[in-house]
This record gives sequence, structure tokens and C-alpha cells, in this order.
Amino acid sequence: MTTIQIKNVPAEAHAVLRQRAAAAGQSLQEYMLSWIDRATRRPTVDEVLTRIEHRSGGSLPSEFVVQHLRDERDRH
Repeated sequence: MTTIQIKNVPAEAHAVLRQRAAAAGQSLQEYMLSWIDRATRRPTVDEVLTRIEHRSGGSLPSEFVVQHLRDERDRH
């Protein structure tokens, strides 16, 4: 495993993270590792669009698809 060190974390942010970790019954390290794991398992919109652009067979521009999905989401 790799180690990540984050410097200059604002005191307020650190306090909130410590409180959230305690509420979850985790150490701050466990809480942050879990957060990082969740964040990296789900692709970003840009990553999804890049995958879409590299696929063959589609004829709709990715911008159109994204806007359509956003419109559908907003209707619900």
C-alpha cells in the first residue's frame, strides 16, 4: 500500500473529519481511506465521456447525451 500525506489541512476541516470519523466508529485514517476508496470506485463525468468517445458505433455526440441525461434527471 501507498501512503498519502496531506499538509495544510484547515483546522475546521480537520475537526469536521474527525467528528465524522468518530460518528462512523472509525479512526480518521479508516474514515479517509474509506472516503478515498468510494471516490475512486466511481468514474468522473470526464472519465465516462472519454470512454464514450473511444467507442465505435455511436452517432450521437457525447455533449448531446450528457445534456439529455441531465434534462431527464432534472425532470425527476
